[in-house]
Amino acid sequence: MSHHDVVVIGGGNAGLSLAAKVVRDGARDVAIVESEPVHRYRPMLNYVASGEARMRDLERPAATVMPGGATWIQDRVVSCDPDGPSVTTQGRQTIGCRTLVIATGLEEDWDATPGLREAYGAGWAGSSFLVESAPRVWPALRDLTSGRVVFSVPPEPAPCAATALKPLFMACDHWRRQGVLQDLEVHLVLPGPTPVGVPTADPHLEEALTAYGVHVVRDARVTAAGARAVTVTTRQGEAVLDDLAYAHVVPTYRAPDWIAEAGLADGGGAGLVDVDHATMRHRRHHAIWSLGDVAGLGIRPSGGALRKQVGVLAANILASRAEDFEHYDGYTVMPITVARHTLSLVEIDRDGRSAPSVPALDLVKPRRLTWAVDRYALPVTYFRRILRGKV
Repeated sequence: MSHHDVVVIGGGNAGLSLAAKVVRDGARDVAIVESEPVHRYRPMLNYVASGEARMRDLERPAATVMPGGATWIQDRVVSCDPDGPSVTTQGRQTIGCRTLVIATGLEEDWDATPGLREAYGAGWAGSSFLVESAPRVWPALRDLTSGRVVFSVPPEPAPCAATALKPLFMACDHWRRQGVLQDLEVHLVLPGPTPVGVPTADPHLEEALTAYGVHVVRDARVTAAGARAVTVTTRQGEAVLDDLAYAHVVPTYRAPDWIAEAGLADGGGAGLVDVDHATMRHRRHHAIWSLGDVAGLGIRPSGGALRKQVGVLAANILASRAEDFEHYDGYTVMPITVARHTLSLVEIDRDGRSAPSVPALDLVKPRRLTWAVDRYALPVTYFRRILRGKV
């Protein structure tokens, strides 16, 4: 059994940013458990699926982004003893620690949508949310000239669910420029009554949906797929959209099973880590913390939310003996491309109130400048500063 002062489970944005920050702040023995050999800036998958980026733009060898001074354990956690705390890996390692941070992200729950995995395999369905699917989305959408197409926004929790609107708007903009939009029947399945549930943002998005002629199914979700058809369930019942040219349907997400098996999950069906919303410390096991998509923070998960989460959690881990904690206000962000080079940036706190990072400028209004920052500036900032714990 090995032992470290701080063990971070997960080598995505949440895990690496947090590990880098605590190392910079003075932690001397930090280990990161991550099995993947390639690290990806996942927000750019939407641009891959919209023909605006390539996979090589968002990928780096994991070894090149691991924080200096931290130990990389290239393995996968399969169980946890919260009283240790310690974890056991797929490679049969047992790793103990003084402080455990769960930053695994979420996993696709294919069982929640029967037939969807098979539809992905058949090629008539896919999404920008999956690494293996994203490169195939744009060729499928780009070449359509007629037929019925379905897009969906996944129910929460999901990795920045609202960005599922990006491929929809980008495809509609492309079809309009190609002169074929009127020959396509485009449907959008929303989990709520409005696109994002934010009063300052929804009018802009509704205007774009109307301009593109999108048929919106509200308070609904895709519950099954098969034979080039999807079943859409609403409060009124089920309806089938068949004879589909393509379906950009995002799977339902949940936390890894071992979190619930260890008694660390909250009461929700997705099995998120049961943490205090403000401090990000587990409510019952005080040596365990969590951040990112897998943490039950009462917000809509997003990569942009991590900027504040990392700062608060790093400070709280190092101050935990004194119980003098900083508090996280639930800030999160939803960047939504509404046309080829125009983006709306929706920033809110846990209560849904506007929380702009640049108060002097209305970033919710779709702008070309905001799109350029999201597409080009943020990826550079991500690899050069965020993963190094400098933001």
